Amino acid sequence: MSPPSELPSASVVPPAPVPGTSPVIEVDHFQLWYGQTHALKDVSMTIGARQVTALIGPSGCGKSTLLRSLNRLNDLVDGVRTEGDVRLLGDSVYRRGVDVIALRKRMSMVFQKQNPFPKSIYENVVFGLRVDGETRRAVLDETVEWALRKAALWDEAKDRIHRSALDLSGGQQQRLCIARAIATRPEVLLMDEPCSALDPIATSRIEDLIIELKQEFAVAIVTHNMQQAARVADVTAFMYLGRLVEVGETTQIFERPRFAETEAYITGRFS
Repeated sequence: MSPPSELPSASVVPPAPVPGTSPVIEVDHFQLWYGQTHALKDVSMTIGARQVTALIGPSGCGKSTLLRSLNRLNDLVDGVRTEGDVRLLGDSVYRRGVDVIALRKRMSMVFQKQNPFPKSIYENVVFGLRVDGETRRAVLDETVEWALRKAALWDEAKDRIHRSALDLSGGQQQRLCIARAIATRPEVLLMDEPCSALDPIATSRIEDLIIELKQEFAVAIVTHNMQQAARVADVTAFMYLGRLVEVGETTQIFERPRFAETEAYITGRFS
């Protein structure tokens, strides 16, 4: 079945954060163009502390574009223009003079395909700290163990942390990339299809890890896998044609969607 042609004319007003959380990221009437292509259209939503927010929707709907807008990775694309705002803990990330490198340390990204550096496991984890000029061995050692434990990789890697990260399996490499992302102690962990290249067992481990990581980080994840969103997310946002159609607690989105477009997508009537 072809996708619906009628959509809300503007973003739905997002619900309050899940009880016990507070907003970490506020997206405020945000719009983005790639040249003449209007990729994001008047998107407003919040991402709360201690929760996982999943972005779902068909390919090309703007999920990854929105995710990459949060820490301004889209700045690297020629011809990008934005309107509206994104705020991290109340401060605009698009205001003049923002240190974008520092911003990306506060909102770390884990990508679709695992991308460890051709270095040792140890040097992968401490990469961000070394860029900041950290040389104290005790601090580096402590960070490696902390981050690998948080990424559920310490027990598997502790005896070979000075060996190449490329010797790890695909699932282990993705957990290493998560360890590298959290080593700088970000406020937010952004994950763009982090399990799409993994087998079911490795996927299950990453999903368990995501649920654990929300205790310390706000997590935003793009996923095409609606079962995955249902398993890991506290809040789910459905996007289509660059618009945020609906956002709410995950159980509400999957069991009582407010819009026919959301119901059509989650029941598989278009993809």
